[in-house]
Amino acid sequence: MKVLLAKPVEKLGETGEVVEVARGYARNYLFPQRLAVDPTPHNVKRLEKHKLAREAELRDREQSAKVLQKQLEGSSFTFQRTAQEEGKLYGSVRLEDIVAAIEEKTGQALERDRVKLEAPIENVGNYDVTINVYKDLHANINVVVEAEGEAKADADDGVAAVEDRGETDVEGDNTQA
Repeated sequence: MKVLLAKPVEKLGETGEVVEVARGYARNYLFPQRLAVDPTPHNVKRLEKHKLAREAELRDREQSAKVLQKQLEGSSFTFQRTAQEEGKLYGSVRLEDIVAAIEEKTGQALERDRVKLEAPIENVGNYDVTINVYKDLHANINVVVEAEGEAKADADDGVAAVEDRGETDVEGDNTQA
């Protein structure tokens, strides 16, 4: 029996193709699941229009994905988290954090399964992360994780060291006098 595929069917064909299948397969599976219809001239025209509209939509998606890829490629995202002295974070940088930062920077929504991260980032440092933008389009970004207040703590330590030296000198002067 010949049927016109309304949707892609694995190992059978793509939308709009006329294929030969067993009568029972068509009647019991393809027709009830709305995967195929009878190949009448009306159905062929209708599916052809649908197919053209779908191809145009896919081209638009691919164009916007290429723009997103150019925006993301080589970008760096910095996250600050509280950390122990050894560099281990008290929290972690998760997929959701990276997706939120990308959405904030680009203004485009991104599904979290597009971010390829083996495990949450739990240490201070630089990490390369791959973003699957669309089908075969990938962008590599750099994620920098810094200890919260690291620069401030370094500055405070320097001031404290100067103050300590100043007090020591004053105390030393007082004991000698």
